[in-house]
Amino acid sequence: MKKRILFVDDEFEVRDLVSKALARRGFDVDARGSANEALSSMQENPSDAVITDIHLDGTSGLELCQRINESHPDIPVIVVTGFGSMESAVGAMRAGAYDFIKKPIDMAQLLDKLDRAFQLRALRDEVKRLREGVDAPRAFEEIIGDSPAMNDVFELLERASNSETTVLVTGESGTGKELVAHALHKRSKRAAGPFVAINCAAVAENILESELFGHVAGSFTDAKRTRVGLLVAASGGTLFLDEIGEMPPAMQAKLLRALQERVVRPVGGSREIPFDVRIVAATNRDLETAVAKGQFRSDLYYRIDVVRVHMPPLRARGNDVLLLAQWFIGKFASESHKPVRGLSTETAERLLAYRWPGNVRELQNCIERAVALAQFDQITVLDLPEELNDHHTLPLVRPMKSPMANLTPLSSLHEHERSYILRVLRELKGDRALAAQVLGLDRRTLNRRIEGLEQEH
Repeated sequence: MKKRILFVDDEFEVRDLVSKALARRGFDVDARGSANEALSSMQENPSDAVITDIHLDGTSGLELCQRINESHPDIPVIVVTGFGSMESAVGAMRAGAYDFIKKPIDMAQLLDKLDRAFQLRALRDEVKRLREGVDAPRAFEEIIGDSPAMNDVFELLERASNSETTVLVTGESGTGKELVAHALHKRSKRAAGPFVAINCAAVAENILESELFGHVAGSFTDAKRTRVGLLVAASGGTLFLDEIGEMPPAMQAKLLRALQERVVRPVGGSREIPFDVRIVAATNRDLETAVAKGQFRSDLYYRIDVVRVHMPPLRARGNDVLLLAQWFIGKFASESHKPVRGLSTETAERLLAYRWPGNVRELQNCIERAVALAQFDQITVLDLPEELNDHHTLPLVRPMKSPMANLTPLSSLHEHERSYILRVLRELKGDRALAAQVLGLDRRTLNRRIEGLEQEH
């Protein structure tokens, strides 16, 4: 559907020119010459966004902005000023404007602001939806997601869960590979059997052999009694071999033989013991490259890479970032008995903008910390870790359901600084003293920055 724009200006020529320009770009434009006409129009048929001149006959554009913000707080208002001063901009922000633009109107700049405003509104709607728990996301056991990438994973897991075949789970650290192994076990015919896990990278080679195959008493210095290996202990269930790409070459050969023969010989033992397990292995390494370099046995690689499940990084999962954040908020708020219900829109923007090198594990730690520090019923940007608050770039990953899914155009560092100062002033209703604290500047420095921006206009 076309976006409906209410454009308000008491000059007919400007009203006609801008209306036609917006209509050519696919908008449904409702042009009005006064604030009273605009308010009547909004009451009858609310628009998706409002653009108003600051100087109108009768009721001013600032008063119109304030009244629209009171009656329709979710509708963005862009104020047009002939002076373009910072003081006018601050006045507009105090009145509840989303942004301002100076005359003569630059259509490219106006379209960018509209695009950004619609993205912000879509984000607010999504945050509200998540907070209210509307439309529960798809899940596979404890794995939650709603993105196309995760829907593909869920479909593959559904098909693989009832199979006895070996599964290799790939993906970066922190993406939830062990959750996949648990989920496959719970959905399998072996669910009543044991689930046993071992991190192959965390155990020394001589100990790893004993852990997997077991040992008999007296087979080495510390072997005071016979011990059953994990391959036998997991019989009837699932054995999860985490970080299998880090397994030493000698152990790779021994594991391959065990998987082929389905028997193990404990360290120091003389007889072989049969086992019956399903193997789920995981790695954050590129095993194909490791095979090519001679770092991983090709025959073992083909033995474990029967069905491959790739867990996408969090940065490629779009709106799942907010979905997971809301889920973690519910979890940690319940555990700590704190009345935290959700995220502020500004916080949601920060979470979407960040690239999450530590993936879901990093997000979980971030939200646990934020809930612990939160002073209100929403997590604010002040509750986020320093690395997220230092990350002021606009989101490159947009909400998946937003109609504006293009990448943000690159702009200068100066433009980012100007935009950020205005956003902080808007959020704080023009309070310069508090804005200086948030920006990490002293009051005089902030005033100089504002004066410099005024001179540019």
